Amino acid sequence: MAMNKPQNASEPFRGRVEDDHLLRGQGRFSADLDLPGQAHSAFLRSPHAHAEIVGVAVTAAAAMPGVRLILTGADLGAAGLRGLPCMPGQINADGAPLVVPEWPSLAVGRVRHVGQPVAMVVADTPAAALDAVEAITVEYRELPCVVDAAAKAPAIWPHAPDNVALDPRAGDAAGAAKAFAGAAHVVTTEVVNQRLVVAPMEPRAVVAAYNAADDMYVLHAGSQGVIALRDQVAHVMSLPPDKIRVISRDVGGCFGSKTHVYPEYAPLLVASRRLGRPVKWVATRADTFVSDTQGRDAALRGELALDAAGNFLALRVDGVVNIGAYLSTHGTFIATRVFQSCLASIYRTPAIAARIRCVYSNTVPIAPYRGAGRPEANLLIERLIDVAARQLGRDRVELRRQNVIPPTTFPYATPIGVTYDSGEFAALLDAALARADYAGFAARRDAARSRGKLRGLGIGCYLEVAGGTPTETARLDVAADGRVAIRSALQSNGQGHGTVFPRLVARALGLDPARVTMEEGDSAFIGSGVGSFASRSLMVGGAAMAVVAKNLIDAGRQRAADALEAAPADIEYAGGVFRVAGTDRAVTLAELAARSSLSVTGEGRAPTTFPNGCHITEIEIDPATGAVEIVSHVAIDDVGVCIDRTLVEGQMHGGITQGLGQVFLEAAVYDGGGQLLTGSFMDYALPRADDLPLYDCALREVPCRTNALGVKGAGEAGTTGALCAGYNAVMDALAPLGIAQVDMPATPARLWALIAAATRR
Repeated sequence: MAMNKPQNASEPFRGRVEDDHLLRGQGRFSADLDLPGQAHSAFLRSPHAHAEIVGVAVTAAAAMPGVRLILTGADLGAAGLRGLPCMPGQINADGAPLVVPEWPSLAVGRVRHVGQPVAMVVADTPAAALDAVEAITVEYRELPCVVDAAAKAPAIWPHAPDNVALDPRAGDAAGAAKAFAGAAHVVTTEVVNQRLVVAPMEPRAVVAAYNAADDMYVLHAGSQGVIALRDQVAHVMSLPPDKIRVISRDVGGCFGSKTHVYPEYAPLLVASRRLGRPVKWVATRADTFVSDTQGRDAALRGELALDAAGNFLALRVDGVVNIGAYLSTHGTFIATRVFQSCLASIYRTPAIAARIRCVYSNTVPIAPYRGAGRPEANLLIERLIDVAARQLGRDRVELRRQNVIPPTTFPYATPIGVTYDSGEFAALLDAALARADYAGFAARRDAARSRGKLRGLGIGCYLEVAGGTPTETARLDVAADGRVAIRSALQSNGQGHGTVFPRLVARALGLDPARVTMEEGDSAFIGSGVGSFASRSLMVGGAAMAVVAKNLIDAGRQRAADALEAAPADIEYAGGVFRVAGTDRAVTLAELAARSSLSVTGEGRAPTTFPNGCHITEIEIDPATGAVEIVSHVAIDDVGVCIDRTLVEGQMHGGITQGLGQVFLEAAVYDGGGQLLTGSFMDYALPRADDLPLYDCALREVPCRTNALGVKGAGEAGTTGALCAGYNAVMDALAPLGIAQVDMPATPARLWALIAAATRR
């Protein structure tokens, strides 16, 4: 899977430094931690999707050997715990606020999805805790449930009519309506983004500890940012954030699912305080399927208006997103604001209007999953263009090229309220077509037909809005030996922070990169910060590194001036040495740190960036079996300046795999009673190496104009491009049979049935 050298490439860094200890089995994940005297916990989870809790009997369980504590929702309410937090501020189109129900750590009164925690047992051993969980008796009164977001009843929450949590509008509805009224052509399509299980390699694990001496709680748990998790836990426990310390060591994958607090975390801390000993919980893989937040689950309808020449006039989008039983921290935000911000994509569309309803159901809550709204938006646009090309008898490439935003128009303000700073969209499309040998596809299709196969080629142009919160904080501590430690609220879970950030700081300070280290994963390191999500780590974190490096030089210059009895303006800095200009009088960073501690902080700011690209997938389908072979996948991506090619290549490969996984393999399926039918890897299909081709990836570096590094987000781009290209390839292969709609995943059974029905017709 090689990524070739792109045009205008700049490669200051190569190679990862984090991998050695992981490859040697020396990683320290949350489940690896054992504290002296720790107890172990297990959770009783609801077997029902929707039911009243009539009574919980714990007496028999509490009397079992080794059991030290049992907590229920009533116990936590008495302890003053609040519900889990969510992002505030969103409003409906009529001005009414977002409907936010209480999400308790342990269920109170009702359970609203299978797997919801009802009680927690703490015992001396994991086995004793599990045995006691099975001895708890809960009397349930089952209630009707709803798993389909299109259904308006039964009601999940009394204060959410028709189960709608949020029904906002975005864009210019009047302008879009006027454009549609005068359009020569209107095309429509529907796309269902199925629900996905996030399935990180490392299941969640927590070790909770309370220190009575300083009245401090410590939560050891994998996260995407210790400061954000600390603040969310503090909210649940009604404590000031400085009473909680969060530590995340090595983290084995997140993809958005570890951006937020979970119901299990606060009860573990409460138990530790009550027992006076640490408490450990490690989720089973079965737990993760019914308790980790899930992704996507959006049914979208799009309409594209065009004039007689094929120019885009307007876009209208109407959709319903199933957000699950409770509102996660960013659940409605990604379904609406993030999704809507990508609707212009790389095309000139004068008017855009969108309505997305976020609906409760008796399923696991939805939260960010790699791409988080961006893949859904781009897929809808790319499908509409292919549909328009087919209905208008136009070449799909030429229709795209005709409507693409030219580079001469930047900065380009889209009608959805986003302004792009840079991009070479048409050139990138052409480069991808050439790399995929688009000109030779017709011959390859004919050859496949002669072998009885259906061959399809899918084009997926995309643009993402990356960055999220635009600020990040960093701190530099200089040791007496001159070593520099970077401390940050960012959290690597595979991205390579320990490789990139020390080299950026070393370059800014003129030091050997080996003398700079990255320390993250502990809220005691730094008091503020955001974390790693929305492809923001390098663009925003890099801005923070630049600011804090400058602050260190400025602070050192002042100290050097005092030490050398000179004016600060006369002090020069280079390579870790402060020198009085024109003299041999100097002092090093190490010497200054040896005299007194030398530590500085800095906050960097980087506006939103717009990674973009074009992916092309080519497939063959065997009509006799429905089996799909992904013949090739070409990706050319613009992530701005590439700081480390190895890391970007890894991000692209992982993202492409998840995008193609959604197209061909993955689906979280609930039955009508709210039971998850795909509750293990026996039923939920993750992509494997033999499902995928060797990827042909390249970069086209177009520097971002709004941050000093020139970088754009890279972590989620592969998912977005691959989803669009893979799905369009399926539709292209089936188009000769008149098949216009395929639900994902495009499994052999589903494709065989569609092909058989079309053949009979």
